[in-house]
Amino acid sequence: MSRAIAAVDGISEILVHTGQHFEPGMSQIFFEELGLAAPRVNLGIHSGSHGEMTGRMLTALERIIIEEQPDLVLVPGDTTSTLAGALAAAKLRVPVAHLEAGLRSYNRRMPEEINRVLTDHVSALLLCPTTTAADNLRREGIARGVHNIGDVMYDATLFAAAAARRSRVLERLGIAGCSYAVATVHRAESTENSETLSGIFAFLRERARRCMVVLPIHPRTREKIETWNLDLAGIMTCDPVGYLDMHRLLQSAIAVFTDSGGLQKEAYFHRVPCVTLRSETEWVETIEAGWNRLWKGPDYAPRREIDAFGDGRAAAKAVTLIVDYLRCRPRIVFKPSS
Repeated sequence: MSRAIAAVDGISEILVHTGQHFEPGMSQIFFEELGLAAPRVNLGIHSGSHGEMTGRMLTALERIIIEEQPDLVLVPGDTTSTLAGALAAAKLRVPVAHLEAGLRSYNRRMPEEINRVLTDHVSALLLCPTTTAADNLRREGIARGVHNIGDVMYDATLFAAAAARRSRVLERLGIAGCSYAVATVHRAESTENSETLSGIFAFLRERARRCMVVLPIHPRTREKIETWNLDLAGIMTCDPVGYLDMHRLLQSAIAVFTDSGGLQKEAYFHRVPCVTLRSETEWVETIEAGWNRLWKGPDYAPRREIDAFGDGRAAAKAVTLIVDYLRCRPRIVFKPSS
């Protein structure tokens, strides 16, 4: 999106980093590897409960919106930062554009599901990655401002695929030439109780008896492993890896085991079969096309290609829609409500 914005005259970006991901291996490395300019603002907000973080971000983002007077606030995905940005803008009557709008797992126990539903319902522009996502919104009575642009993560994968060949992660981990699967576990629903997380690791240990399983450990997950003294015997663990390193791991993997929404799609983009370590997924297209299955669900459906994710130009389409929207909307200088 940043590259697409930079390519268009008359629109500029103020990039705000909430700090939700703050460790260098999960934050700074992405700016370096993707050639992104440093954020204009880094709020440094991390740790704490969902409610605490949302509240702190909401307060800080409201202040920034008042200071910067943007014409529109763009929020991606389904994180705490996404919801806080959308609420701050909506309460100040600044239009919100939601990238990856319309995704639904229909599991309200997931914080991400709450974030995406609430964000969609306060957004003026709903930039959907698939037809399924647009259909989900219409079933909820949201039709205005809905656009199916394709998936910006597909755009990013096309960019990363060539660049990832420079990565030496396979050599660093000593797995070059080996047969291996990649695993990730980080979502709150996966890590909030010991029984669930133990069950996931039991699944990964069983898979590790068939082939090597490489597990980059998220900080939240590492904390729970240590707290509950969980058994990772037979699983190859490492610190979190950067964006290009992860794509390099995917390029040579024989399978992916993950609770991540994004990694399910990236596995498909690299044509690697995936097992989702959850009871549902928002990316139903990958299940229907036989590239993904739920860990406790039926086996893979017959495999076919997926045409739902667009042509690799989703970011450019999103920027065109944003510019057109702003041209038709008079600029309003706003002040915080009392």
